Amino acid sequence: MTAAPQRPREPGPGAVTARLGWLRAAVLGANDGIVSTAGLVVGVAAATDRTSTIATAGGAGLVAGAVSMALGEFVSVSSQRDAEQALVRQEADELRRLPDLERRELIGMLTDRGLSPETSEVAADELTAHDALATHLELELGIDREALADPWAAAASSALAFTIGALLPLVAILAPPSPLRIPVAVLAVLLALAGTGFLSARLGGAPPRRAVLRLVCGGAAALAVTYAIGEVLGTTIG
Repeated sequence: MTAAPQRPREPGPGAVTARLGWLRAAVLGANDGIVSTAGLVVGVAAATDRTSTIATAGGAGLVAGAVSMALGEFVSVSSQRDAEQALVRQEADELRRLPDLERRELIGMLTDRGLSPETSEVAADELTAHDALATHLELELGIDREALADPWAAAASSALAFTIGALLPLVAILAPPSPLRIPVAVLAVLLALAGTGFLSARLGGAPPRRAVLRLVCGGAAALAVTYAIGEVLGTTIG
């Protein structure tokens, strides 16, 4: 008789939340890359039509922004991981020193989730025998011990997302002939912002229309300001 196929292990709620968090952070990182680089290159293009100058400014902004995003995410997520590890150590210590209190606490949590007191006691004992620490971390703190925050992955994904976002306005400003550079770049940026606004809203379960309008209007305002500054500086310096 062949053994029944085993059902693949589904990720816990902590892991799902972490994945959605990384995905949302990637969308926002790409959005930052689009807006900041677009503002930079449009401002420079308004001041000069020299391709080398625009490319140098855009490339420098891309690299600086990607490094800044990576460092910021690394520091932030490292702090989060340190806090999670401290909670894991604290919970393990409490299980070692106060097993009866932790058992009663687990029974209470299971009862609050709809189990009868009798079933809660049986379930608490079985879960404790299987993996007491993992059970308490998940039910009490919402922490998946196998999916703690990874600062290196956060830094890499943030830098990559920013770079991908920044490449769009950089290519859009450099590819067309000089008279069409700014219109093409502005159109490409606004379309990209509409796309990231729609995606971020869907990930967050919010109505996409408001998010799209917010991003597109904000991006358009940023481009208008940087273009005006570039025009003034170009006229003054020229």
